[in-house]
Amino acid sequence: MRKSSETPPDERPTRRGPGRPRRAERNGPSTRELILREATELFAARGPEGTSLRDIAARVGIDVSSLHHHFPAKEALYDACFERVHAVEREALAPLVAGLRDAATTGGEPLAAALRALADGFVDFLEEHPHTTFLWLRRWLDPTRGAGLDEAYALPLYGEVERALLEAAQAGTVRETTPHVTVRSLVWAAHGHVTALAAASPADRERERYEFRLWVRRFLDALYGPGSGAGDGPDVIIHRTLE
Repeated sequence: MRKSSETPPDERPTRRGPGRPRRAERNGPSTRELILREATELFAARGPEGTSLRDIAARVGIDVSSLHHHFPAKEALYDACFERVHAVEREALAPLVAGLRDAATTGGEPLAAALRALADGFVDFLEEHPHTTFLWLRRWLDPTRGAGLDEAYALPLYGEVERALLEAAQAGTVRETTPHVTVRSLVWAAHGHVTALAAASPADRERERYEFRLWVRRFLDALYGPGSGAGDGPDVIIHRTLE
């Protein structure tokens, strides 16, 4: 006769085997992904100095020791957040960058269309992932700290655009003397656009979206459109060389 205090075998919890994922992980995002999501949001809102691992663990619903199992230090987690954001951005923009590269030496309307598509795609991405802007803005508040993040997760992608513009300049299809400044200006302007959206009322957001995209078109047309000097290849001055 079984004692009343014993739990029937079929009512006892099943032990997890070694390496077996938790039910939540099998049916949804992994714990690591949840940590990265919450950490990205907190780092974007507060910066690394204003965010503790305990804050992140509390948002995920785990203890700090569990968080350490995935990320041994805050610096490693901070870096992983940028890596994750960069991977999503590259996936979204890589086809558009490839299109620009293919049109670089062709010039004319194919190049203009590729430039517009890339600019629109970048703005679309930032509007859909605004935490990307605020994560980077927090990092740029200290220009000398975290330069390695720029080199790993920003400059490679933007450098591809710059090289495409240099190739176009060398082929004489555009007139471009400072592609690095051009790319940087567009990137900063797009991030500024996202900050304006975050502070605007619903009605003002629509106006901001319309006016900013109109400015981007005018900016690109002024640099590379008809009458901008495109095609005057012999006197193109290139200050940065292709590597």
